[in-house]
Amino acid sequence: MLASEKTVAGVSAELSEGGDALVIRVTGNFDFNMHREFQRAYQNLSPSPKHYCIDLSETLHLDSAALGMLLLLRDHCLGDGDDPEQCRVELMNANEHVGRILTVSNFDKIFTIR
Repeated sequence: MLASEKTVAGVSAELSEGGDALVIRVTGNFDFNMHREFQRAYQNLSPSPKHYCIDLSETLHLDSAALGMLLLLRDHCLGDGDDPEQCRVELMNANEHVGRILTVSNFDKIFTIR
């Protein structure tokens, strides 16, 4: 009998010691079902971090809702400031499938992808 590994979808966040960087990890399918959980990971932090890293190493797939959530995070990061260097959002560790979705959606033009 073969046991299959089931991935539990979820969002976790870790704030740096100084509070200037936040790493958000997305596990499983990044879709509309994660909307509230994803927003809770970065909202209501005071002061707001200057650097957001979205770790996609455990993300299996993302849909248009996830792309929208990333744009909302970018808007949150920029806030009312006119200086895009004031705050940055970085997407990292995407697998080939997720990376292709980001590239086709031209997110490589909006975000730093590592």
